[in-house]
Amino acid sequence: MRSIVICVSTLLVLSCLLIMAPKTQSQNQTSEKPPALDTTVKAFGAIGDGAADDSDAIQRAVDSKQGQIVFPKGIYRLTKTITVDLDKLGPTSISSDGTATIIMAGPGPAFRFIGTHEGTASPHTVKENVWQNQRSPMVDGLEIVGDHAEACGIEATGTMQITLTRLTIRRALHAIHFTKRNRNVIVSNCHLYENRGAGVYYDHVSIHQSNIIGCHISYNAGGGVVVDKGDIRNIQIGTCDIEGNMGDENSKPTANVLIDSEGAMVGEIAIVGCTIQHDHNAPGSANIRINENARIRPHSKEHRDGNITIADNVLSDVQTNIEITSARGVTVTGNTMWKGYTHNIRVDDCNNILISNNVLDRNPRYHYGDGSTAQVGMLFTNCDGCTISGNHINGTGDERVAFEVRDSRRMNIVGCSILDYSTTGLLLKNVSDSRVSDCLISTDLPDSENAQALEIIGGKDNQIVNNLYKKVSPK
Repeated sequence: MRSIVICVSTLLVLSCLLIMAPKTQSQNQTSEKPPALDTTVKAFGAIGDGAADDSDAIQRAVDSKQGQIVFPKGIYRLTKTITVDLDKLGPTSISSDGTATIIMAGPGPAFRFIGTHEGTASPHTVKENVWQNQRSPMVDGLEIVGDHAEACGIEATGTMQITLTRLTIRRALHAIHFTKRNRNVIVSNCHLYENRGAGVYYDHVSIHQSNIIGCHISYNAGGGVVVDKGDIRNIQIGTCDIEGNMGDENSKPTANVLIDSEGAMVGEIAIVGCTIQHDHNAPGSANIRINENARIRPHSKEHRDGNITIADNVLSDVQTNIEITSARGVTVTGNTMWKGYTHNIRVDDCNNILISNNVLDRNPRYHYGDGSTAQVGMLFTNCDGCTISGNHINGTGDERVAFEVRDSRRMNIVGCSILDYSTTGLLLKNVSDSRVSDCLISTDLPDSENAQALEIIGGKDNQIVNNLYKKVSPK
């Protein structure tokens, strides 16, 4: 009896195993995922071999409204602009993982983003179709290379919250070009390199709220960050390396950061924590050049725009490190600068300027080449109501006064150290209603027997107190 029970049990177990085996196989078959669909630009016919014209295929991908336009590794050649009409397409991003290159072999930008935003940055001015279809267009992780005299990288107009990140754009006309009207722009972690025009170009545009962060902007012949007229507020340029954006010795004068508000409205700008430098061989070169001679507004006769902070930057090797014209409400503080071949700081026709706690040094370690000929002085002309305090000026050249103030009034010069000048430490010419106090003006340079600590020509109603003057004694 027992043996019969064992046999029956064995048969039941074997039957269960046989029943379960096909079921397990079926389950394994159904658990396998179907092959993923190709949602990259190659699914729309792009080749990516650097030879084929991929313009139509990439435009098809954009026009498909799938939104996420992905470029796998490859070289994609364009002969015409890819237009991203945001209101028709909906939210759109264009991206790669850093392995895709776009060759722009035609005129115009490789990608043009077109929006319809006509409001400000205030939420109540943003129309619902902008939030639904146009918000936050993005480009990330691509290289764009110009292969046409009029090729550009990216152009944006009418956009809200466009974000451009981790891009390399080179050998184009302008790398990033803003036109007409945009709001709330971010450019970060980009390499904008060796373009014939500007690295970032604000072209007579209305933009409020734009951040340029953590970028390398170098060797762009038309300037690094260029603001050309327009209606612009709230630009933040931070922790960038901006250098050599000057062209050659035959180029037109430009700057690593150029702010030109002539007849327009540009203000509320911060330039903080950057290294900005090169190249003094370009004519009229400047690291930061600001012209705030803005248009007159109906409620005021004041033409000076401004409200600008320039802080904690490292500046060198240009004709003028910082040049400010027709501005008011500007703070220049905590910067270190050298090798300003004409001047380190030049201020003209300005009101309410604060220059404090900057180091203007002549370091012998930088006297290679013609470095020892840099004049590195500071000049104020036609100014009213400025405070210059706590600055350290050392080692001006043979032709420049270390610190010169001309045709100005209500200048408050306090607690500055002016050292090792070759000709004159401080010159006041036609200055009135001003004060110089608690300054150390001293030179230990040899052959400075004719150097003057302080020279005053003309002017009236000035107070000169509590200063210490010293120069080397004649041999």
